[in-house]
Amino acid sequence: MNGLKVFSGNANLKLAQDICDYLTVPLGQAQVTKFADGEINVQINENIRGTDCFIIQPTCPPVNDNLMELLIMIDALSRASARRITAVLPYYGYGRQDRKVEPRVPITAKLVANLIVSSGVSRLLVLDLHAGQIQGFFDIPVDHLYSTPVLVKYFKKKNIPDIVVVSPDAGGVERARAFAKRLEADLAVGDKRRSGPNQVATMNIIGNVEGKNAIIFDDMIDTAGSLIKVVEALKREKVLNVYAVATHPVLSGTAIERINNSAIKKLIVTDSIILSDEKKTNKIKVLSVAELLGEAIARINKEESVSTLFI
Repeated sequence: MNGLKVFSGNANLKLAQDICDYLTVPLGQAQVTKFADGEINVQINENIRGTDCFIIQPTCPPVNDNLMELLIMIDALSRASARRITAVLPYYGYGRQDRKVEPRVPITAKLVANLIVSSGVSRLLVLDLHAGQIQGFFDIPVDHLYSTPVLVKYFKKKNIPDIVVVSPDAGGVERARAFAKRLEADLAVGDKRRSGPNQVATMNIIGNVEGKNAIIFDDMIDTAGSLIKVVEALKREKVLNVYAVATHPVLSGTAIERINNSAIKKLIVTDSIILSDEKKTNKIKVLSVAELLGEAIARINKEESVSTLFI
């Protein structure tokens, strides 16, 4: 590797270590702690002058703490004369606030992008952004990875017959279509009407799903409110089994309880966000994206193509 160094904040140390194991490099020596008043303190404990540094840090809950860790680590590496700094965000927090949906609201995804760029980072490596156009919020190179190959491999091994891939809303049709194409499956769409943030009033299914095995495909699951509405709508349409797939298992509030009490046969997620012990359940299967991220990091370090990972 060409002067490669991999560091991690506290957001997902296991994923960072798994990536380092794939790359056969040691995890960088960095202390990321807090002062008594809650301020974040970062100390890089090795020489990084002239090196190619990567920081593994999803901005998952607690979002603000993890975001500040990322910004401060970037600043620390920059002041230590790193040749290049790449922020690796397996999950991009605030990504849902990517446009103005009503008057007098912020576009926080853009604000966070400005903060990251201003901190001195050279480039960004992200996984399954909530909206692809967020890449344009950054005035630096962005490599956007997709977890689809990892997820498709899992389902092909399962060899489930008569699959229909279901997008929970119109906004997710593009990613669901790409997933369905790889599985050679049909596509259906959920018609979702919201009554407020994290609240779904009604849900209808557009497409033929009767007698088929449905796979609900989305980029993330937060409170699981929308997911359960889709499951209920699919059951009304007489599907056989319901599986759910999401790259990012945010799983806030009563999400785990809702999933356990639902008709979902299995929820497949990735380790972009680490699951705490209280969120682990037999209904959830976690797939690793360490190899995918590790290979992308290796290719960036060697100035090779990243897009060929998805051909």
